[in-house]
Amino acid sequence: MIHAEGVAEVTDATFDTEVLAADGPVLVEFTADWCGPCRQLAPVLSAVATELTGRMEVVQLDIDTSPGIASRYAVLSAPTLMVFRGGEPVKSMVGARPRRKLLQELEEVFERA
Repeated sequence: MIHAEGVAEVTDATFDTEVLAADGPVLVEFTADWCGPCRQLAPVLSAVATELTGRMEVVQLDIDTSPGIASRYAVLSAPTLMVFRGGEPVKSMVGARPRRKLLQELEEVFERA
């Protein structure tokens, strides 16, 4: 898996505990080794994880090694970014994007809190 530095990995086995049972919002990147845009997104995710420390958890899930969660949430392409709060998906975004755009999109999640 293309690993973003400072971003934890979740799996089918740990997803419910790490993401759905989390106290605050969690941004999940559904990623895969073969995905070019996922590679572009890795440094962006690292920066966002650092910037949002204490406000939002950021994790990655490999759709090839953990297909159960990907199919549960109908993830059809990588990268897909989903924000979960209180055990429910509250925002979904498909494709790589620059750090500033991603942060703007995530601000909407905090405003609706």
